[in-house]
Amino acid sequence: MILEETYTLRNGVRIPKVGLGTWLVPEADAAEVVRQAIAAGYRHIDTAQAYENEAGVGEGVRSSGVDRDRIFVTTKVAAEIKDYSAAAASIDESLRKLDVGSVDLIIIHCPQPWAEFRGPKRYFAENKEVWKALEEAYMAGKARAIGVSNFLVDDLQNILESCRVKPMVNQFRLHVGETPASLIEFCRKNDILVEAYSPIAHGRALNNAEIGKMAATYGVSVAQLCIRYTLQLGAVTLPKSTNPEHMRSNAMLDFTISDEDMVLLAGIVQE
Repeated sequence: MILEETYTLRNGVRIPKVGLGTWLVPEADAAEVVRQAIAAGYRHIDTAQAYENEAGVGEGVRSSGVDRDRIFVTTKVAAEIKDYSAAAASIDESLRKLDVGSVDLIIIHCPQPWAEFRGPKRYFAENKEVWKALEEAYMAGKARAIGVSNFLVDDLQNILESCRVKPMVNQFRLHVGETPASLIEFCRKNDILVEAYSPIAHGRALNNAEIGKMAATYGVSVAQLCIRYTLQLGAVTLPKSTNPEHMRSNAMLDFTISDEDMVLLAGIVQE
């Protein structure tokens, strides 16, 4: 079963290939959503400071009936935090809110504040300061692994040129029609595991006729095809759902997309 399969990070930590994304899951609903996901077999839960649901996610993990060491929990330092002291304080705050002991992965949510996403100011020096806080959290045992999110190649190079601990993952938007090959290749060459968020393109893929036609040839849903696509690229995949039936369906991935169809999917343009 795919939910039991893992990748291995460079430090030996094993990370489940499929996780549950919790973006836009309200705090009040998060605990039950996480419990339902864990009951469905998920062992990887992805949250963030910006999602404002860490306490609920932590409650769901603690009350799931599954041992803590069998569940991989990720959180993210808010994109707007760009100095060492604030980052260090925010990590401790996340640990308090989650209340699950150490976390399995902490990542920088974005190289720039969201209001400046992909803008001209790159925050290279500031991201090194935030990375220092993550390194210290890692070395103190507060996190089993550390990484980044939404980092481009030069953002990664900036960290790699002076870090004590290299980023272990880079989580970015990766889905049918948005497959940044050069970034994926750079991550592979530097032993940085790719994580794919929004594997169904924020739901846009569900209405794409080309994807629907291909899914039908495999006898699977559009969501299943899209999630499988990211897995075959060697990425962790993080589909989001609050519906237990969809959670289970999203993990039914026992099929293989042909090489030819992988190329076709990479080239699909989604409106």
